[in-house]
Amino acid sequence: MSLGYAEKLSYREDIGNVGMSELFDPPHILQAKIEELAKFIEESKHLVAFTGAGISTSCGIPDFRGPTGIWTLQRQGKPLPKADMPFHRAMPGLTHMALAELEKAGILKFVISQNIDGLHLRSGIPREKLAELHGNSFREICSSCGKEYVRDFEVETIGMKETGRHCSDLNCGGKLKDTVLDWEDALPPKEMIPAEKHCKMADLIICLGTSLQITPACNLPLKSVRGGGKLVIINLQPTPKDKKAALLIHAQVDKVIAGVMQFLNYKIPAFVRVDCIQVSLSYPSKKKRYAKWKLRISSIHGNKAALPFIKSVEASFPDRPRVKSAFLTDQPFKLQRETLRSKPFKVFLKLNFGNGCDCSSVELDYPIDFQDSTEYFEHGKGNVIESLRNRALDDATCGHISPIQRKQMSDSKGTYTEYAIVTSLVRHEYMASEPKALINNGTIEKRGIESIEVEAEDLGKRMKLES
Repeated sequence: MSLGYAEKLSYREDIGNVGMSELFDPPHILQAKIEELAKFIEESKHLVAFTGAGISTSCGIPDFRGPTGIWTLQRQGKPLPKADMPFHRAMPGLTHMALAELEKAGILKFVISQNIDGLHLRSGIPREKLAELHGNSFREICSSCGKEYVRDFEVETIGMKETGRHCSDLNCGGKLKDTVLDWEDALPPKEMIPAEKHCKMADLIICLGTSLQITPACNLPLKSVRGGGKLVIINLQPTPKDKKAALLIHAQVDKVIAGVMQFLNYKIPAFVRVDCIQVSLSYPSKKKRYAKWKLRISSIHGNKAALPFIKSVEASFPDRPRVKSAFLTDQPFKLQRETLRSKPFKVFLKLNFGNGCDCSSVELDYPIDFQDSTEYFEHGKGNVIESLRNRALDDATCGHISPIQRKQMSDSKGTYTEYAIVTSLVRHEYMASEPKALINNGTIEKRGIESIEVEAEDLGKRMKLES
C-alpha cells in the first residue's frame, strides 16, 4: 500500500496479529491444490474474488502484516519499507490481470477488494463488478451528486475529507471528497450492499492475499459458506477463517493463479498503461502584427491537478530558429513567447517522464495558427486508447502518442488539445507446451496448455519490455 496512506491513518493500538511466520506448501501438494482449485472454478456458477494486500506486493507495494509489512515494522520500531516505485505508477500484476481475463470470459462475477491501490480498476475490472470496501486512493466523489472521478495522481487526504476540488458537472459544482476510509469510518453502503449480495449468491469465493482480520470486511466470505458455497483461501500466513475453508493454499498468490490459468487454458493479458495530458494555447484576440501567446502542458483533471508522470518538458521551434527554446521543470508547465501572427508554425515538445515509466520520453509537434484556421476534432477517448494499446502490443513498445480531441477554449481565445500516451507495458506471457491432464467429473481430460516463460519462483515478478 501507499506508505503515505499508513502515515495518514489515525493511531490505533489494536491492529490484530502482525509478523506471523509464512507457510509454504510443498511443491507436490501445491500442484495438487492448484489442480483442485482449477476444478472448483470450472464447476462454479457464481465465482467471487475477495482480495487483500498480498496480491499487490509483486507490483512493488508493501503489505501490512507480512514479515516486512508496514504495521509489522512499525510495531518493531523499525523504519518503514521502501516502495519499489512511486505509488501512482504501480501497475496491475499477474493476479490482477488474470482476474480481469476471467471476468471478461464470464467466469468471475464480482470482485471485492480491501485494497486502496486502484489496481483492479486499472486492470479492466468494470466498476459495476467491483466493490472497493476501504476506498481508492485515486478516486474521489462528489458529495452532492455522487459522481466519481478516477485520477492519475494520489488524492491528498483520507477519511472522506474535502479535497479542495469541485464537481465538473455544470449543474452541480459540489465539493469532492476522498473515498479512503480511516479506522473509525463505516463501510460505505454503495460498496457494502453489492458485496454482501454477491457473497450470498456465490457458490465459490476465493480469498487472495488477505489475512482476513479487518472487520466487518473479513466476515463477508462466510456468507457464501452459510449458503452452501465453497471458500478457498490463498495466503502465506494463517487466517482466523482457515477452518471454514474447503481448500487452504499456502503459496504466493501469483504462483497459484498462474498455475490455475494454465489448467483452465486462459492466457493472462498484458497490461498497457495509457496516460493523458492536455496542451492548451491562449493568445489575445486583438489582431496585431505580433501575438503574445501562452502554451500550457497540464493534467486533464484541471490546471491545479498534478501531472505526476512528467518530470520536465523541452520546447523548441524548428520552424522559427530565432525563437528561444525552453526547458520547463515546474508544474504546470508554462511557456510564453511573442511571434508573428501571419505564419503558422509548430512547437516541438519533448515530454520527459519520471520514475516508473517504461520509456524515458515522447515527442510531439504542436501546431500554432493565429488565423482561426485551426482544425478541431474529437476522435473519442475510448477508441484512441484502444488503438494505442493495440499498437503497443503489436510493436512490443511504449511511447506511442495520439491526439484525442482539439477544441476551442470557451473562456478565451485559443485551443486545447488532449493527448493519450502509452507510458508502460507489462506482459505475462505463456508459451506453447504439451497438454496436461485435468480431472473433470471423474474423467481425465487432455487440454492444450502453455508454460510460463519464467521459472516458478519468478512468476510473481512483473516483466517489463524496454522501449
